[in-house]
Amino acid sequence: MTTDKRPLSPHLQIYRWQLTSVMSILHRASGVALSLGAILLVWWLVAAAEGADSYASVQTFLGSWFGRVLLFGWSVALFYHLCNGLRHLVWDTGRGLELRSVYASGWAVVAATAVLTVIAWIAGISQWSQWHG
Repeated sequence: MTTDKRPLSPHLQIYRWQLTSVMSILHRASGVALSLGAILLVWWLVAAAEGADSYASVQTFLGSWFGRVLLFGWSVALFYHLCNGLRHLVWDTGRGLELRSVYASGWAVVAATAVLTVIAWIAGISQWSQWHG
């Protein structure tokens, strides 16, 4: 009997990434990011309730480059999780499960995430400039 040197299961050195697996992993990661972002939201709300000084300090943090990166990442996670969740709801009806449809809807989720994120940030910047004109 000869011993086979091949691995028993795929591992990262030979595994070929697929859109479906990447999107599944990102869906879980975006859920975690949304949970962490909720902590940021609660911090902002508590600061608003505590008074002007607390609110100003949180606003200063959120207005910093790091705070904006966090907010941008949170908004990407929000729109990705929303769009991919809608995709899963369609799958729950038994539609769109053919391989071609799965890939088409996957790329549609990526495109919709990008478009919705850009629209939200343009609208947010527009509102901010009107308030602070």
